[in-house]
Amino acid sequence: MRIVIWFVLLFAVAVVASSTLGTNDGLVSIYAGAWRFDVSLNLFLLVLVGSCFLLVTVIQAVNSLFGLPQRAREWRVARRDRSAQAALRDALVQFFGGRYARAQKSAQRALLLQGRTPELMQDNDFTVLGHLLAAGSAHRLQDKPGRNDALQRALDLSRNSPAARVGEEGARLLAAEWALDDRDAPRALQLLAELPLGVARRTHALRLKLLASRLGQQPQEALKTARLLAKHQAFSKGAAQGLLRALAFEALDTARDADQLRRIWLQFDSVDRRDPFVASRAATRAGALGALDDARGWLRPFWDRMAELTVDERAVIAQTTTAVTAGMGAEWLPRLEAAAQAFPREGAIAMAVGSALAERQLWGMARRLLEQANADEQLAAPLRRKAWIALAELARQEGDDARAAAAFEAAARVA
Repeated sequence: MRIVIWFVLLFAVAVVASSTLGTNDGLVSIYAGAWRFDVSLNLFLLVLVGSCFLLVTVIQAVNSLFGLPQRAREWRVARRDRSAQAALRDALVQFFGGRYARAQKSAQRALLLQGRTPELMQDNDFTVLGHLLAAGSAHRLQDKPGRNDALQRALDLSRNSPAARVGEEGARLLAAEWALDDRDAPRALQLLAELPLGVARRTHALRLKLLASRLGQQPQEALKTARLLAKHQAFSKGAAQGLLRALAFEALDTARDADQLRRIWLQFDSVDRRDPFVASRAATRAGALGALDDARGWLRPFWDRMAELTVDERAVIAQTTTAVTAGMGAEWLPRLEAAAQAFPREGAIAMAVGSALAERQLWGMARRLLEQANADEQLAAPLRRKAWIALAELARQEGDDARAAAAFEAAARVA
């Protein structure tokens, strides 16, 4: 097809040439002093076209001759640029391959090649990446002075160059990560706080903040950060729930008095306060600090919706209630008895209700529920032992020393 097109074009050129140059009637006269030169129009046009072509060729040859130094300089710059790029790529490969000494040398060689070429100095992204690779390699080699020097150079360059702002964000995130490796939580938190708001809410930044908060023993801040990560789906549902509970436990364990515990509880998110395990831990801590009313107040909502809880959640709520029955009011009895009737086969609930009835000196009902709790083989040994001791105390108050002795003996045999 291409050959056919060329033949058509050739025929078209032949037709045009024969129609324009076929008749040689034109005459061109050139006067020079007393001389006159007469040439045909066709010859004049051919000479004119040939002269123009020759002139253009001469001009291009002269330009090429005088442009040789410039082209040589551009060739040298291109060669150095390729060498620098190759060194930087080698540094990346060596870094990810775990050869940090070689990676550091390759990154330094790339920066050296760039520094010797003024035309390449404008590529700030290249320079920042080279310094970050050198800093990362130095960190892996435990060369903290070298790491800090390379990192500071990258930060200074990216801070002064709007085109390298992304490099600054990466440098600060890396610096925070390295501070965590150095166990320097305040430094890591400071670096993360200096990040722009959009960068600070990224998943990687939140993960670093979570680690720094836990390292710095700031469980409340760690809990807030973990909740943000859970919203970003950074963890699976089960892992997120376990992490949030663990952080809530850490926050509650930091309380040294009842007032501090109340402040921590009020700072919790509503989701945390509705978690039976978190509420149970808070109530246990309140009971240890002597704030029994607060403990029972935090547990009361769960007894009102006991049917909505799982078996494990009911067990942990009941076990915690057993420990805070001292001074329990009569208003608790209806909800406790309703729970005992709704779940007659759960020993933990029977134990909690029996302890509450014993606290209210309702001996007959208390004995029946405590015996029911002892009959539950799945009930934890400490609770069963406590139930036997409570039965022994009831028998002693009734003057039945034989039954009290038998109950104490049974408590001692509980493994």
